[in-house]
Amino acid sequence: MNIQRWIARREPDWQRLDALLTKVEKKGLKTLSATEIRELASLYRSVAADLARARTQQVGNTLIQNLQLLTTRGYTQIYQGSRRQEWQAVVEFYSWGLPSVVQQTFLYIAAATTIFLVGVLVAWWYAWQDPTFMSLIVPDHLIRTVRDERKLWMGSIVGTEPLASSSIMINNLSVSFGAVAGGITVGAYTTYLMLFNGLLIGAVATLVSQNNLAYPFWAFVLPHGSLELPAIFFAGGAGFLLARAILFPGRLRRRDALKFYGSLAVQLVFGIVPMLVVAGVIEGFFSPHPSVPDGLKYVVGLGLFVLLVLYCGRRREK
Repeated sequence: MNIQRWIARREPDWQRLDALLTKVEKKGLKTLSATEIRELASLYRSVAADLARARTQQVGNTLIQNLQLLTTRGYTQIYQGSRRQEWQAVVEFYSWGLPSVVQQTFLYIAAATTIFLVGVLVAWWYAWQDPTFMSLIVPDHLIRTVRDERKLWMGSIVGTEPLASSSIMINNLSVSFGAVAGGITVGAYTTYLMLFNGLLIGAVATLVSQNNLAYPFWAFVLPHGSLELPAIFFAGGAGFLLARAILFPGRLRRRDALKFYGSLAVQLVFGIVPMLVVAGVIEGFFSPHPSVPDGLKYVVGLGLFVLLVLYCGRRREK
């Protein structure tokens, strides 16, 4: 191979790659057009091949070092730059994208919340009217603990926080994903989960009220429930989105409706996961601890809920 002729032929590409990389390093990858991005990727691959060839031929060390530097710069901008863009997209989603989706799907989330609240009210009414109703919803050991021992059951979490926290996360995630997947049953299973969880909360709340334990019970529930329950309502809304696509695709083909509403549902799921992780940590390490005053638990719970409402109401100024 004629080294000088090869260098003369390939040098314009090296100079062009250097110019593109300099532009990216100064102003960012977004400043390149789509054509320039494709050109950058193509030049990077060809220069990497040139480096391999230069190492096998008798060329000067200076040229090899220059090509090595050029390919290193290319790798950094193309691969690590794309990773930075991915992280920027994640930050963008949680900063503005999720609140926008919550606002866009509010009616579906509200429907899930309403079904849950109906379950709460039904359980509250029947639990006061018929003492046997409680045993149909609430596990017997919880009833015995509250009625017979006059105490709450969450003290068992203390001392096993890591295990309890992970178990709580897994359980809440399974309930939430079940509510989302329930959309495939045209919303029937989603409705059942919302209603059943409402019945359970309503029955337990009535049980502790009947035994004068409402204040410590809600002190336990509020810190993590301020995130956990909205996350479950988001999951129910996602399930109803899928049900809407199946039952009422409108002018869209059902397949296209599933893509559109399914995309919104998936974005809600992305929002649910971190909420449930944080809620699980709080429920495992903060909510049950007797050393934390109940008043502080109320303040933390209400504070988290207010922050969540403000976050979901965010709108980007145009």
